[in-house]
Amino acid sequence: MNQYAHIEQPAQYADDEIDLRQLFATLWAGKWLIIAFTIVFAAGGVAFALSKPDIYQANVLVAPANEGGGAKGLSGQLGGLASLAGINLGSGGSNQTAIAKEVLQSRAFLSNFIRKHELAVPLKAAIGWDMKSQQWRYDRELYNPDTGEWQLNDDGESKAPTDWDLVKAFRENHLSVSESKDTGMLTLSIKSLSPTAAKEWATQLIADINEHMRREDVGTSEARITYLESKLSETNIAGMQQVFYQLIESETRTVMLANAQPEYVFKTVDPAVAPQEKSEPKRALIAVLAVMLGGMLGVFVVFVRAFIKKD
Repeated sequence: MNQYAHIEQPAQYADDEIDLRQLFATLWAGKWLIIAFTIVFAAGGVAFALSKPDIYQANVLVAPANEGGGAKGLSGQLGGLASLAGINLGSGGSNQTAIAKEVLQSRAFLSNFIRKHELAVPLKAAIGWDMKSQQWRYDRELYNPDTGEWQLNDDGESKAPTDWDLVKAFRENHLSVSESKDTGMLTLSIKSLSPTAAKEWATQLIADINEHMRREDVGTSEARITYLESKLSETNIAGMQQVFYQLIESETRTVMLANAQPEYVFKTVDPAVAPQEKSEPKRALIAVLAVMLGGMLGVFVVFVRAFIKKD
């Protein structure tokens, strides 16, 4: 019994081992199928890559403009006086920068930005950019550039996008904001089919967020001044009058500095320029991935076919 068991054991191990010659023979037998899959996927990948329009990206580097100075620095000196009058002067430039960053990506701000600069048509109806004429190319099934009107659907309703659609498209396809943890600087990137539009939108975004934050702060300070002046007229206590005068002076200084500072929240370090090279699509990478996918799928099909035949 032991002698026969000793003889059958190597045969069992031999069956469990992978026969490399048989493996390569299977691949060689299915080489034309693998080549066919590779060629088909390569052609499809190249066609897909060529069908995608060029996309350009413009970047603008900005730094916080009010970090620890200016009118915001007065909040620490007058915080105690303001608390007596029931006023919160805020926590300074760093908090204002964080708020501005969130406002920049908010739905309300982006919706106003798109309407102000009339970006609805470029965002939803443009399919390309003509470098020679420097004009948009439109999807005429959505928008008629001759009449300047959106087309109608089968129900007779306009195909004009809603504010929700426009903001979603702008966030997902065009806008990105990144912050350096080491320096605190922000890089705002805009992608577009047009290099000119990418540069203009990036510049306009920074200008508009600065103007928006300045308008908000000026409005808040003017409301505080009105409130303090009304309280000042109601009190005859010399000490409290002095407190109100100092707070009014602080808020007036805030208004003056805000109106005198064009780059109120974000100071441009490196302005946006019209890119000369496309950022997307990576056509060579798409073609290589298509070839690899086709080859792997061909090999998989060959092995599956060989396994079925063996069974």
